[in-house]
Amino acid sequence: MRAVVDTSVLVSALIKRQGTTGDVLLALRTGRFTIIFSTDILVEIIEVLGRPTFRIKYHVEPDDITALVNLIRLRGDLVTPLRKIAACRDPEDDKFLEAALAGRADCIVSGDADLLDLASFEDIPILRPAEFLARL
Repeated sequence: MRAVVDTSVLVSALIKRQGTTGDVLLALRTGRFTIIFSTDILVEIIEVLGRPTFRIKYHVEPDDITALVNLIRLRGDLVTPLRKIAACRDPEDDKFLEAALAGRADCIVSGDADLLDLASFEDIPILRPAEFLARL
């Protein structure tokens, strides 16, 4: 299965390895799916995890960030979106839709209400982490 996983799911998985988002990260580690990502998505992940207040609050070390980025690069497919999308209430979330189209994703995995409210985009379902895991 090919899936775009939004930043909030990956960040949640990194800080709380137990639970549904942690299981998504475990599924990625064990090669149960291919993560589709763009440079914009990777930059956002690094920026969010690298915020000093975030790192202190959740005890995220630079090695944790590096390990996650390396896992994404190892188990993922870097795509270059060719089409700009303006479909989401939050324009910052359009990058996930763009990557999903460019990478011919089977789904988008998100906990973000702005994405989930779309339910699907151009026949690509937008699933909560638990729904995604059930389909794996």
